[in-house]
Amino acid sequence: MPLSKYNECKRIVLIGPMGVGKTTIGRILAKQLDFDFIDTDQRLENITGASISWIFDIEGEAGFRKREQQLIQELTGITEAVIATGGGAILLSENRFNLKNNGIVIYLKGKIETLDERTRLDNNRPLLETANPRDTLEKILREREHLYVETADFEIEIDGRSAEYIVTQISGLLS
Repeated sequence: MPLSKYNECKRIVLIGPMGVGKTTIGRILAKQLDFDFIDTDQRLENITGASISWIFDIEGEAGFRKREQQLIQELTGITEAVIATGGGAILLSENRFNLKNNGIVIYLKGKIETLDERTRLDNNRPLLETANPRDTLEKILREREHLYVETADFEIEIDGRSAEYIVTQISGLLS
């Protein structure tokens, strides 16, 4: 039963593609639960002193994913935390295992129109630095959707809903 995992470790993990609001929702949820909030991308930037874009430019996606995997492994020991992962954190099987077995995993799910609208003007998304970012988003979603579903204990639709509403939904799942 997923909620027994929550009672044991008190760790909530938010997964989903870029633009679903993992950071925004995670901050609100953590405050409501009086938990720490950890955004894995922000934590990597703090640890390295470099932006995610810079890490991608210098080390490539493989280098970034290795750093992300090490961080997720380190975070398995913490309690009373809400963790917002990067959109691609679920690509590595080690990450999926560590996330799924060390907390309640919630997949924040959004339609491509919502994701495109939310990421269109954001210059801090290295994977979207392409000629057609929407096509890239669609491709990413097609490739990752089954991994999000496989990893998640729960799925929550974000389209047309406020962050506060989504946090209320998550809180309802945990009570």
